[in-house]
Amino acid sequence: MRTNRVLLAAAASVLAVALTGCGSDDPGAKVPTAGGGEKSASAPAGGGGKDEVAQYVENQRKWVACMRENGFDLPDPNNLGQVEMGDNRALKADPKFQPAQEKCAQFATTVPEAVEKQLRPKLTPEQIKTQQKYADCMQKNGAPDFPDPDADGYQPANNSGEPDWNQNSASAKRAARTCAPIIGDPVEQGPGKG
Repeated sequence: MRTNRVLLAAAASVLAVALTGCGSDDPGAKVPTAGGGEKSASAPAGGGGKDEVAQYVENQRKWVACMRENGFDLPDPNNLGQVEMGDNRALKADPKFQPAQEKCAQFATTVPEAVEKQLRPKLTPEQIKTQQKYADCMQKNGAPDFPDPDADGYQPANNSGEPDWNQNSASAKRAARTCAPIIGDPVEQGPGKG
């Protein structure tokens, strides 16, 4: 299976966002804080529905308030809507953390695409060109349904949990081996002779 370092870094960023929160794309929007007041949200770059992002931010603030009510003094989300939780290992080791998470799960929602786009690392023109070359190679070598990267060099967002292309066919696996050097992945070596 191929490993794309750039996309893995983006996935790590998305995971961090999923665990910590997000911001609104309306610079003047007022959203409730965990303390009950209102706070201006900053505008993320990229598209996305204002209502979807605002609802997500509101839910994140409700989640923080709920966690506070259950013994965890988490800070309000920052200007990107992220919650700095400090040492996650220490929190997860606390026997009260899992029950608090379960009580507050009603406020958990999917991170909107507009937020994911803002938090992913910006690729250089060279990195974008590499992603385009990789997609072209995959399509020409047995994975015709491999998606083209967007203008920022990333695969189109897909929060469905289903793959965007058939990764399991023999031709797709062959294409991944053929094209791996383009993105710097080592090519699988066959058994040695001797």
